[in-house]
Amino acid sequence: MKSETEKRCTAIILAAGTGSRMQSTVAKQYMLLLGKPLIWYALQAFEQSEYIDDIILVVGKGEVSYCTREIVQKYHFDKVDTIVEGGTQRYLSVWQALRVMRDEDMSVPNKDGYILIHDGARPLLTQEIITNIYHAVERYHACAAGMPVKDTIKLADSEGFALCTPERSLTWAVQTPQAFDTALLTEAYEKLMAQQHPTSGSDTLPITDDAMVVETMLAFPVKLVEASYENIKITTPSDIQIAIQLLAQSL
Repeated sequence: MKSETEKRCTAIILAAGTGSRMQSTVAKQYMLLLGKPLIWYALQAFEQSEYIDDIILVVGKGEVSYCTREIVQKYHFDKVDTIVEGGTQRYLSVWQALRVMRDEDMSVPNKDGYILIHDGARPLLTQEIITNIYHAVERYHACAAGMPVKDTIKLADSEGFALCTPERSLTWAVQTPQAFDTALLTEAYEKLMAQQHPTSGSDTLPITDDAMVVETMLAFPVKLVEASYENIKITTPSDIQIAIQLLAQSL
């Protein structure tokens, strides 16, 4: 149970991807799973969490009005404070959400609380995962959901030849949510964005998740928190069928 003295916690849900590998004319975040849009499941999980005070939803270009009407208002997601357009890369989408918080565009600003960032394409998020991540960020200030890898992992060169084999007991598959102190993540992203060179013609940086931003920009350790092997990300058509089966079992 979240007490009155606990810090404000904002969830950022990323739903700005094009889903090019889904082989569908419908953006994957709006594809139906058991009668509900894919993005509904992440929103519902955070809407029901006692630890989440508000939500920033990041969507694709030109989708703000649609999501406001057909997702947030239709399904009564009252915790959604702001809907913003994302960028061409994942980290740019997160930056757009952080700008809302930084510029105090939220109903209740979150300057010294916590941020949970989640992929909208992960519909199997549970209350247990959210709770564990929240308590982890209270203690460690930066953490990421994930699971120990079951398979042997090989690092390969550019031609596909194995270079080395990391010790399996030390390898994790990282998921979301990832959670951080608001000030910590904001500082990391401000440093990241300051390193961009607008005149170079390239806006692509090798950043794959928010933990990497904190690790790279601030050299701050990120605690890995066990979540669930079922907390999958919908990327390909086969993932849809797996998610439907898992969701049906949880009903």
